[in-house]
Amino acid sequence: MDRVSSFDEPLKNRLGGATAKVMAEHLGLHTVGDLLHHYPRRYEERGKLTALADLPLDEHVTVVAQVADARILMFNNGRGKRLEVTLTDGSGRLQLVFFGHGVHKPHKELLPGRQAMFAGKASVFNRKMQLAHPTYQLLDASDADEATEAVDAFAGRLLPIYPACKQLDSWRIAKAVDAVLPLAQDAVDPLPASLRAGRGFTPLPEALLKVHRPQTKADVEDARARLKWDEAFVLQVALARRRYADTQLPAVARRPVADGLLDAFDAKLPFTLTEGQEKVSKEIFDDLATEHPMHRLLQGEVGSGKTMVALRAMLTVVDAGGQAAMLAPTEVLAQQHHRSITEMMGELAEGGMLGGSDRGTKVVLLTGSMGMAARRQALLDLVTGEAGIVIGTHALIEDKVQFHDLGLVVVDEQHRFGVEQRDALRSKGKQPPHLLVMTATPIPRTVAMTVFGDLETSVLDQLPAGRSPIASHVVPAKDKPHFLARAWERVAEEVENGHQAYVVCPRIGDDAEEAEGKKGKAKKKAPDEDPEKRPPLAVLEIADELRKGALAGLSVEVLHGRMHPDEKDDVMRRFSAGDVDVLVATTVIEVGVNVPNATAMVIMDADRFGVSQLHQLRGRVGRGSAPGLCLLVSEAHEASPARARLSAVAATLDGFELSRIDLEQRREGDVLGQAQSGVRSSLRMLTVIDDEEVIAAAREEAVAIVAADPELEHLPELRTVLAALLDKDREEYLDKG
Repeated sequence: MDRVSSFDEPLKNRLGGATAKVMAEHLGLHTVGDLLHHYPRRYEERGKLTALADLPLDEHVTVVAQVADARILMFNNGRGKRLEVTLTDGSGRLQLVFFGHGVHKPHKELLPGRQAMFAGKASVFNRKMQLAHPTYQLLDASDADEATEAVDAFAGRLLPIYPACKQLDSWRIAKAVDAVLPLAQDAVDPLPASLRAGRGFTPLPEALLKVHRPQTKADVEDARARLKWDEAFVLQVALARRRYADTQLPAVARRPVADGLLDAFDAKLPFTLTEGQEKVSKEIFDDLATEHPMHRLLQGEVGSGKTMVALRAMLTVVDAGGQAAMLAPTEVLAQQHHRSITEMMGELAEGGMLGGSDRGTKVVLLTGSMGMAARRQALLDLVTGEAGIVIGTHALIEDKVQFHDLGLVVVDEQHRFGVEQRDALRSKGKQPPHLLVMTATPIPRTVAMTVFGDLETSVLDQLPAGRSPIASHVVPAKDKPHFLARAWERVAEEVENGHQAYVVCPRIGDDAEEAEGKKGKAKKKAPDEDPEKRPPLAVLEIADELRKGALAGLSVEVLHGRMHPDEKDDVMRRFSAGDVDVLVATTVIEVGVNVPNATAMVIMDADRFGVSQLHQLRGRVGRGSAPGLCLLVSEAHEASPARARLSAVAATLDGFELSRIDLEQRREGDVLGQAQSGVRSSLRMLTVIDDEEVIAAAREEAVAIVAADPELEHLPELRTVLAALLDKDREEYLDKG
């Protein structure tokens, strides 16, 4: 059998149909290669063989001893069972203890007189040395040689513990691995020989052997270093080839025009751009001027002025005769962007209209809920080229929407869109349009290199002049109810000083929500009820309570996703104009909403939101010259992980630091898993949060290799491994970014 096909061999050929079926259905393992890349999660340590008289405390030990007696004891009024086994080896005695469901098997097997090996951690209970729930292996006392051999194999070994499932536990997976481990010799090594030698890596077959059956901890380290590198390198090569392929696509170069729309816009700006905005704008303008499509990720702190940078890019494209489309995830955000862009542009956004500038263009809005007449006009303005800029929601993607000459697509809050939606909009250009993807959720560098590895990255980390610091505090509503009362006093004080406030709740609390399976749960919580058990606090209820109680006399309005779009727009307009004191809302205000006069935010049930989401929400205040205040209200217990998360958010305004904390808590499953790729993540050993150096080094090597040999003609092994990794689904995922 050749080297490639032995790894492609179906598991049923080696393990039998029943085991192979369970592995396929519950662990996603189909081939010999899949199983060999199903690495142990950890290793159980067994100490060297020790006499009972010499057992060291709090260490992993292995003993060979005889069962002296075994008895089951009941406790907790007969509801609990405990099996106690006493061992002897001539030098001393030792007690074993098994609890609950774990008593049945040892009770049948550990009969007085039986000899066995036991491994576990030695501890003291009631002044007696004991092992709790040890692993054990029975010995055949009649065959001394075999018993000695078994003891040597068992003691002192690192026992691999595999990611398992209910239907197949770790030791059965270990037996299956034993059956295919000889085929590790056939592993196709993706690393070029010079790279392998230069970095002193263990050969791949040896690394697979060491990771599954290590003799020492050094073996494990060796194997992990090699296998991590392989994962990082193969993925970075795939991404580097994607970037290279993009540079081969044709696009219309869009170069700035002197005395055009951009110059007119810059001339009327009442402030100067930050150094960061200037630098990032230059990177974007350089990309737009090439005859290959730009693929750029613009990530910036909340309020760092990304919209300004994106607008200047759009104006450049309009100057060069093209059109620009901005895709926003919600109607509230699309309307907000449309409003702020037309305000910033003034008469330049009224091209062809009375009083509009002759250098201007039309800026149109396109959303699903627009009236027929307005929608028809917007579509007409796009197809004739009258509108240089369009801002819209998913409605932009529909077949009916046609452009005169689409030159730039700006996607706001990338993570809210499926890859297909982004692609559908890009396909509306005569040639591939330039692409700018924006996110206000700061992404740690390694994640950007891995998840968005096919995009060049620009970072805006400076806040524009005039932005104010935001003070954040956790309000423990359950332990200190007077803190919550003080929070509402602070909101009233802000309003008294001429400012406005947001109150954010996780739920709407309307009939439609009740009908969606929440019926009966929205009862008032009992005072001693666990906050996790009660339904999250709701916008409509909290607004009602505030109007009647703590904020009586103030103008309190609500905003949520189930309101009619005109209603939402009306509330946002009045809030922006200062006619509404307090806006009680769901997370519809999370991104893009810009009301500089709003200085305070109270987030109810803050522990029900993620770290990045809290940071996004908080970014809605402190957008003017007055300092911002964000109060995180929680009933979570002081020692709980939820409270630790809130304290982390309160302690720093650095979004990159918070995104790292967020990722450490969620790990990278959410980042690289189903949500991003639609297929199982190919990362089994590499963790994007901990292995920054490996990923950065692998990227560097990958870029050099692809630049020298884009088709990998001289690296057939690497090509083979890439083909295996990039099955059709994943290939498409990488293609679309």
